[in-house]
Amino acid sequence: MYQASIDNDKLPHHIAIIMDGNGRWAKKQGLPRIAGHKAGVKAVQNITKVCGEIGIKTLTLFTFSAENWNRPKTEVSSLTTLLNNSLRKEIKKLMENNVRFSIIGDIQQFDQKTQNYLLDSIHKTRNNSGLNLNLALSYGSRQEIVLAIKKIAKKIESNEISIKDINENLISNNLYTKNLNDPDLLIRTGGELRISNFLLWQIAYTEIHTTDRYWPEFKKIDLINAIYDYQNRERRFGKISEQIQIENE
Repeated sequence: MYQASIDNDKLPHHIAIIMDGNGRWAKKQGLPRIAGHKAGVKAVQNITKVCGEIGIKTLTLFTFSAENWNRPKTEVSSLTTLLNNSLRKEIKKLMENNVRFSIIGDIQQFDQKTQNYLLDSIHKTRNNSGLNLNLALSYGSRQEIVLAIKKIAKKIESNEISIKDINENLISNNLYTKNLNDPDLLIRTGGELRISNFLLWQIAYTEIHTTDRYWPEFKKIDLINAIYDYQNRERRFGKISEQIQIENE
């Protein structure tokens, strides 16, 4: 039913989502913040399933930012426990649905138990060929770019490359996302209109869709609306409309 309004031949290859509004949703319901995060996990399960069904290749979810470490310790601890429990419970479903699990970010910031759960999920799903579910964990785009610059600087220092070798491809290949295509569509829930240090380099030509719905409220129809919006835009990449029309003929 929900596939009827979109063109399956023009699906975005890579969708990235800033899952915002868990806490505000919980407050609106008169519930503690952790209840919002738990409801957010259910939304992740739902949207991951839909993306796999309609043929999206990569889904990147902004799950825990580098800045989120500054939240109250009790909330950070609850989020980590929720992450661990989700990984432990969902690994079977990932395998059944042919989903490959991957991560971008500095996971060494997490305790060893969490790191082990993450690495185990990556290992077990590494040969799956369906949707790539990519979680951004302890992730910050500025930090990612700084790390890439340091990697490149070390290569110059060791004479592996020279300054003249620096180009966009070299920078892209030293980012966390070196094995991923750039997002075609970025969705932000919760009504905010900012990027929040997410994939700054990678979204240079990404189409952006925002919605006032809090993440726990985000359903199949909302994802389809976002894809429909994406499919009805003209992606020119610096060219003019007439050039795009000729190329598509």
